[in-house]
Amino acid sequence: MNGTREYQETHPWINFKPDLRDSMYPFWIQVGQAQAKCEQLAGVPLLPSVAKKLHQVYLAKGALATTALEGNTLTEEDAQNLILGDLNLPPSKGYLAQALQNIVDACDSMATQIVTSQKPLKLTVEGIKKLNYVVLNDLPLSDDISPGEIREDKVIVGRYRGVAPQDCEYLLGRLCSWLNDNTFLTDESFGIGDGIIKAILAHLYVAWIHPFGDGNGRTARLVEFQILLSSGLPTAAAHLLSNHYNLTRDEYYFLLDRSSKSGGDVVPFVQYALQGLIDGLNEQIEYVEEQQMGVHWINHIHSEFHDKDSPANVRRRRLIIDLSDQPDPVAILDIRHISPRIKEIYEDRTDRTIRNDIYKLVKMNLLEQVGNGVRCKKEDMLSFRSPSLT
Repeated sequence: MNGTREYQETHPWINFKPDLRDSMYPFWIQVGQAQAKCEQLAGVPLLPSVAKKLHQVYLAKGALATTALEGNTLTEEDAQNLILGDLNLPPSKGYLAQALQNIVDACDSMATQIVTSQKPLKLTVEGIKKLNYVVLNDLPLSDDISPGEIREDKVIVGRYRGVAPQDCEYLLGRLCSWLNDNTFLTDESFGIGDGIIKAILAHLYVAWIHPFGDGNGRTARLVEFQILLSSGLPTAAAHLLSNHYNLTRDEYYFLLDRSSKSGGDVVPFVQYALQGLIDGLNEQIEYVEEQQMGVHWINHIHSEFHDKDSPANVRRRRLIIDLSDQPDPVAILDIRHISPRIKEIYEDRTDRTIRNDIYKLVKMNLLEQVGNGVRCKKEDMLSFRSPSLT
């Protein structure tokens, strides 16, 4: 038939017409939850050190996850060390580090462009090709694979047959036009929610098309990451989907396979991805709230010691601040060793002074004795929250 492409016969589900508008209300509740939690996370001011740690931790998790799904055996500690420039591996594992470095480079480059310009990165065919080039950069490849170039041969991965090579670039162009359309799903007020759905669908479509000789899964997840960042997700949150896929890889591959075998029913995969994103956002929000509670706790200490400038009170304030870094109760006999500062402060003082300082801090309701030890009463900060039913 004139005008008919081969993919229309072999892959009819690649039609850029996902049936989402008629999805049941739990689906849209998930989308709303994901958007609300992203907005909450993006709107929280963080200490520079906390923001940096959050970025590094989830960059390591996300980059490692997207390579681990393809068989990379490095650990999260290895990924952290690579980001910090401290990874030392034997030459036989050099290719594993290179594969991971490629993903880190791609993520950092996209984040820098978006944050610096404060504009979304438009999805283009050349951009997708460039991502594949970065993914495969300096990796050992067979002679028939050219990084960043559309494959020239037919390909079968497991039991899945990729789109005919002559249709790949055409379909990538259709995908970009479709996803760049501002009327994609709903209205501007639902921008992050739309972006999340776009990102997950882009991931599916690149995987379905399978346009490159290698690195299609990694490229699909980087395209997803780009759209998430461009839609307003914080950088740490944009890594959550790759991490979710890796943590639940059996389900990931099962639903990925089912999405094509079902004739293009994308809802189960999208719902699975959304739930993983929501769970990951909850973890990040909990971490951020803990950090905020710590900041408020230190401010509370300084407030309690306002106008108390005697040497004894300065010593007690420093003691309670340094005790605040201890996750578990500290034995009274170990108080001198909790930090170099405290060791110096009490170096020429008796145990009686330490016990007296502890007594004063307990009276101030900042410290609590637990057996033979003490702990900070950080939980008292919860009483400063706005009253509500729990």
